[in-house]
Amino acid sequence: MTIAVDFDGTIVEHRYPEIGAEIPFAIDTLKLLIKEHHRLILWSVREGALLDEAVEWCRQRGVEFYAVNKDYPEEKLTDRGYSRKLKVEMFIDDRNVGGIPDWGAIYRMIKEGKSYAEILREEIEDSLGVPKPVKKKWWQIG
Repeated sequence: MTIAVDFDGTIVEHRYPEIGAEIPFAIDTLKLLIKEHHRLILWSVREGALLDEAVEWCRQRGVEFYAVNKDYPEEKLTDRGYSRKLKVEMFIDDRNVGGIPDWGAIYRMIKEGKSYAEILREEIEDSLGVPKPVKKKWWQIG
């Protein structure tokens, strides 16, 4: 997948223009997604030196983005045509409706292809001790 990731409020706590503390498990999850061959694009309101600072902060922690504020590394502003919108499968951003899930849930959404609602339902059912349905093998009847 190609995934756009916000910086302030998503990877680190909001302290703009400073860099806040890392949100728990953000860097570990991003490194795991890169290891699994997902293309991560840093998609931030930061520009210039503030953007460079954020990219370097991530780099020092082992996160190298596929691209920064663009669809692919070689893209130039003149390549964009009419739209700045990224062509990605997923945006990870704290400004989502309902806020941002924890990074464990985000990873499960990507890895398992589940919606946040499905993950929440599973967590609630697990906490209540609701038994999971047994999947039948293809050769079993009924």
